[in-house]
Amino acid sequence: MSSPTNAELFARARRVLPGGVSSPVRAFKAVGGSPLFYSSGKGAEFVDAEGMTYLDFVMSWGPLILGHAHESIVAAVSAAAARGTSFGAPCVDEVELAELIVDWHPAAKKVRFVSSGTEAVMSAIRVARGATGRDRILKFSGCYHGHSDSLLVAAGSGLVTFGKPSSAGVPADFARWTSVLELDDENALEHWFDENGAETAVAVIEPVPANNGLLLQRKEYLNTLRELCTKHGTLLLFDEVITGFRLARGGASEVLGITPDLVTFGKVIGGGMPVGAFGGPAAIMDHLAPDGSVYQAGTLSGNPVAMAAGLACLRTLEAQDAWSTLEELGAYLDETLGAVLDDLPFGYSRIGSIFWLAPEGQQPRSAEVLPADLGAAYAELHKSLLERGIYLAPSAYEVAFLSTAHTRADVDRLVDGLVRAAAEVSR
Repeated sequence: MSSPTNAELFARARRVLPGGVSSPVRAFKAVGGSPLFYSSGKGAEFVDAEGMTYLDFVMSWGPLILGHAHESIVAAVSAAAARGTSFGAPCVDEVELAELIVDWHPAAKKVRFVSSGTEAVMSAIRVARGATGRDRILKFSGCYHGHSDSLLVAAGSGLVTFGKPSSAGVPADFARWTSVLELDDENALEHWFDENGAETAVAVIEPVPANNGLLLQRKEYLNTLRELCTKHGTLLLFDEVITGFRLARGGASEVLGITPDLVTFGKVIGGGMPVGAFGGPAAIMDHLAPDGSVYQAGTLSGNPVAMAAGLACLRTLEAQDAWSTLEELGAYLDETLGAVLDDLPFGYSRIGSIFWLAPEGQQPRSAEVLPADLGAAYAELHKSLLERGIYLAPSAYEVAFLSTAHTRADVDRLVDGLVRAAAEVSR
């Protein structure tokens, strides 16, 4: 009996899962066709249900910084699972992973583990409100901070993929406490704080916005935000769910030289397992129960399997000096792709091991400057790359990731595939 095809599996999935998926952008709605159903992965490649092998630059949307099924993580997860998959109680690895995070990140003096990036940002905002006694929050259009109600206002990620600036099901009373500004506008930022700073608990931003394309911010702009938050008693929250421990030991905060009041993590700290965390100084974090009056809880928070995976991932990154390796590979991508970029119908931007096929001739810093037809052109490119066994995200607005499993030969294959795919699409 032959194995089911991706299309057959998707048809089955649509009968029992909304849209056939457990997360919207996976549905390939923006690029057409049936999504690929993963069968297995190793290193920089995965195999789908039809037995086809693909060179992967999605890497589970960022967590797999060491590649698929890295031996250190597989061993740690196997050993932890053999001891017990969940206790709903403290475990040793939970303490050790927290100690590493506190040691490495400049903003995190205490951390609390949760089970997702969404939960991390939602909880960090709650503790910010509790610590300041204020209700309003400020976010920035195009930055995505998960799917909690107060943050689905002018968000990025899948909402941009489907052309929706917000979400149904979010009460107006929730949204009215969320203010939104465009990125990269100091004058608007200063005016807004003059008018609203005194009632604002927290300003939340991706210091490297990477859910609405890669919108690299000027350090001067982020410094202005830091100064205005300090001046008005507003806490600054860096959402480092993507960048935390991917860009450097201390994440984007280290790279930029800017220390926020609160920080959120996910992706890399789980080594591929579901996990998130938020952290800050003791003066803020001690507002959390059981010591303080801000309630937050989770039965699977600090899950021993996820903690073991995260601990193995961070220890391996440090032992291998992985950030230097990834920067060297990223520089090689700059050089190789840069040599042919003038002949391609798209642009390119990169920071560390994160890169993006940007609009042609642009290095955008705000969501508002992105062309309306970005998705249509990308869909054809994506299809052509898939036929060549190269997997990029099924959305023009999502970034791509390098891992320590990728090689220069993989980069060469990607660039060659992009050149050939672009030529095919133009014909």
